Amino acid sequence: MAASHLTALVSLLPPFLLALLLLRLATVLDPDPDAAAPRVKAAAPLPLRFRHDGAFKILQVADMHFGNGAATRCRDVAPDGGGARCSDLNTTRFLRRVIEAERPDLIAFTGDNIFGGSATDAAESLLRAISPAMEYKVPWAAILGNHDQESTMTREELMTFMSLMDYSVSQVNPPGFLVHGFGNYHIGIHGPFGSELVNTSLLNLYFLDSGDREVVNGVKTYGWIKESQLAWLRATSLELQKTLLAPALAFFHIPIPEVRGLWYSGFKGQYQEGVACSSVNSGVLGTLVSMGDVKAVLLGHDHLNDFCGNLNGIWFCYGGGFGYHAYGRSHWPRRARVIYSELKKGQRSWMEVESIQTWKLLDDEKLSKIDEQVLWRRSTDDSDHNILSRPGA
Repeated sequence: MAASHLTALVSLLPPFLLALLLLRLATVLDPDPDAAAPRVKAAAPLPLRFRHDGAFKILQVADMHFGNGAATRCRDVAPDGGGARCSDLNTTRFLRRVIEAERPDLIAFTGDNIFGGSATDAAESLLRAISPAMEYKVPWAAILGNHDQESTMTREELMTFMSLMDYSVSQVNPPGFLVHGFGNYHIGIHGPFGSELVNTSLLNLYFLDSGDREVVNGVKTYGWIKESQLAWLRATSLELQKTLLAPALAFFHIPIPEVRGLWYSGFKGQYQEGVACSSVNSGVLGTLVSMGDVKAVLLGHDHLNDFCGNLNGIWFCYGGGFGYHAYGRSHWPRRARVIYSELKKGQRSWMEVESIQTWKLLDDEKLSKIDEQVLWRRSTDDSDHNILSRPGA
């Protein structure tokens, strides 16, 4: 019985294989012009590492609010700044301009990358928004803001899609951890090739999902970083510090409540609108202080704020509004933030991170560089408080 079944199965194989061969041959001889050719993601070289000159430069792009490209109008732009001709393409030109000028090693898109209410197709909008990074083959990482998911994709779908885009180092969530939200992950920046620390992360980057909107006791408020995310953050930091006490930077979109108090304690840059944060204080600042490695947090969300202020030894810095479809202020140029880290030069090789600096670039005629400051320096292990300014100063 079994033998007869086997004989029957074998007799079917030649026609089955012939059918497959004919199908393949037909595809080759008469290909479907509308069929999408499969392609492999163009991957960034991993791990990311410091350059041969001991430097690593991050470009922060906050709040692009990209819509549908040329059809999406600018907001809060003076007539001499383009007026009715201004569109999402101005955002694209600005991003290309900054990439060419700064040659960043990583671009960090810190949320509200697209404006869901204006993007008819979220995937198409993202591809257009991020396209300069992919064109220049720059590794990039992204997190979500509070508007990204308002179009045709959920937050999970958006992070999954971005993680699969060319040169993206974004991740949906950390493996082995059950955390709230989507876009919680760590990226380590290793030592340069040829250095003694080539296999060691010398600068750690933490990306966190700060959510979008929530309701607390019947009142709407902005999202916040949850305890499961903080637990992952503490565990990750603890594990990393077993190898090396390397400095770290954190990136999330919505500021924490304590940032409001910087109006009274001092800051560098422009504090032009109220801090739009959650009504819930989930203990983010306490967690970051207890970890000991985070030297600065890079924020988005409030487009008219571009200041840096120090809270318990950690700098909190806004990127400032980047996108032309985002709200802004007439005659106040769109802007980007650069974070620049340098290694200490040893006798034979590059050593640990020596300093972390930052500045902003304005989308004006000269691509003006403003508000340079030191965020952290290993020699003093202290921030440069001499650069602080106070309201009205």
